[in-house]
Amino acid sequence: MPTAVLTDHERTAVQAYLRLLQTVRAAMDAPSGSGRPVVVPPSALAEAERALAAAGLEGNEEAFFRLLHTWCPEV
Repeated sequence: MPTAVLTDHERTAVQAYLRLLQTVRAAMDAPSGSGRPVVVPPSALAEAERALAAAGLEGNEEAFFRLLHTWCPEV
């Protein structure tokens, strides 16, 4: 159970990161030759970048991952 109280921007950043992570996992889990994307869609990366910037976490990976681990320890 999360113990940190996140701001709306922090929550959005964590959710965007988790969606990005799920996209990458899905791409990597797809069987070869299935037309799986070689890269993550630019829209997924852009969403994560915007969310990190809005939360003031852009370029501060240490703080972001500490926040992510507190809120979502299984990732």
